[in-house]
Amino acid sequence: MNFSQFLLVLKARKVVILFTLLTTVATTLAVSLLMPRSYTATTSLVVDFKGADPVSGMALPAQLLPGYMATQVDIIASHNVALKVVDGLKLAENAAVREQFMEATEGRGTIRDWMADLLLKYVNVVPSRESSVVDISYKGSDPQFAAAIANAFAQAYIITNLDLKVEPAKLTAAWFEGQIKALRDNLEKAQANLSAYQREKGIVAVDERLDVENARLQELSSQLVVAQSMAYDAHSRQRQMSEGANKGKAAEALPEIIGNPLIQGMKANLAQAEAKLADVSERAGRNHPEYQRALAEVESLRKKIDTEVKNASSGIVHTASISQARVNDLRSALAAQKAKILELTHKRDDFAVLTREVENAQKMLDAGTMRSGQTRLESQTNQTNIAVLNPAVPPIEPSSPRIPLNIALSVFLGTLLGIGIGFLMEMADRRVRSAEDLIDGLGVPVLGVLGKSVAGKKTGSMERMFRRQAAA
Repeated sequence: MNFSQFLLVLKARKVVILFTLLTTVATTLAVSLLMPRSYTATTSLVVDFKGADPVSGMALPAQLLPGYMATQVDIIASHNVALKVVDGLKLAENAAVREQFMEATEGRGTIRDWMADLLLKYVNVVPSRESSVVDISYKGSDPQFAAAIANAFAQAYIITNLDLKVEPAKLTAAWFEGQIKALRDNLEKAQANLSAYQREKGIVAVDERLDVENARLQELSSQLVVAQSMAYDAHSRQRQMSEGANKGKAAEALPEIIGNPLIQGMKANLAQAEAKLADVSERAGRNHPEYQRALAEVESLRKKIDTEVKNASSGIVHTASISQARVNDLRSALAAQKAKILELTHKRDDFAVLTREVENAQKMLDAGTMRSGQTRLESQTNQTNIAVLNPAVPPIEPSSPRIPLNIALSVFLGTLLGIGIGFLMEMADRRVRSAEDLIDGLGVPVLGVLGKSVAGKKTGSMERMFRRQAAA
């Protein structure tokens, strides 16, 4: 079927098409006029994405999540928010609502839950795609009631949003209160342990006392080095004296004796006395009194020299013994001083551990107290990042039915329906409406067409048709 045949069918079935169109439009208009009027009230809310916590001043991280707006939409359309609306407007106390509840549920369930579910059926929450504005719409037969419900949902959502932040903060604040008590007990226990340790060990200032004891240790170490050097020298002289005695050498050859001025003076006197004895022996005999005096003087000086040499030798041995004893004493004192320092170091380490325990307990208590104060403030806050941009007002015009839109749709649908019915009737009762119908239906050439024709146009069309048939 070409376009001309399509137009011929429409022309032939125009009565049916027009009747179908008018019937559809009339029916739509009647139904639209008979439908109850509904009014839609809308409240606009602004959700601040860049809001900051009113207590800490930090940006709220949850608002940066991709699903934040979707979560807010779900909260607005939640049963909890609807219950707050029912309680806020006292809808459950209305006698008419109670009658509807009894008729609908026969007393099963609670009127609050039933009313909340009923309100949610007519609530529509639409977030903006490019902004942080959320529209809350309610559709009802009463414009005043619709506006009241939309505003009530907005206020209930703000309260619920605030509760979702405040309730966890209250629980956290209560938990911190218990923790702070335990932290305070730990601090008091650590301080008591530190004080008891100080009293037990007699610690006043560990670091200062340790410095003094370290200085004393350094001094003892220096004295021990000097004493060891002196003892080594004394033992060396004693060893030389012993080796000389074993070899038959006189002790007078020792440097200490050679360098002794008393012994050297006595040796000089002995040399004079021996010279005098030699001179006397040339002039007198051995029994001469003068010889005897000179001899006695020589022997006396020799005895004194021997006595002084023995004393000097004994002094060397005594000095070595004293030097060794001093070395031993200094070693004992140094060992005792080291043990004392080690004990002080151990005490200082224990004291430092107890001090760190006190400091850590104090830091934990301070941090817990600060966090507890912050959570306590958060649990008492009444500020939120949501604000009402445009409150709902009672609408003047109903949102449904939309008569102009319905009529426009009925015209479109009625036209399509009429055309469809016309074509169905044409298929059921097929008629010849043009030469093309004969050619398509019978497959024979058409020699001529009787009827009105327009000069030139019809003749030309007929000639072209005959030429096509002749060629066939």
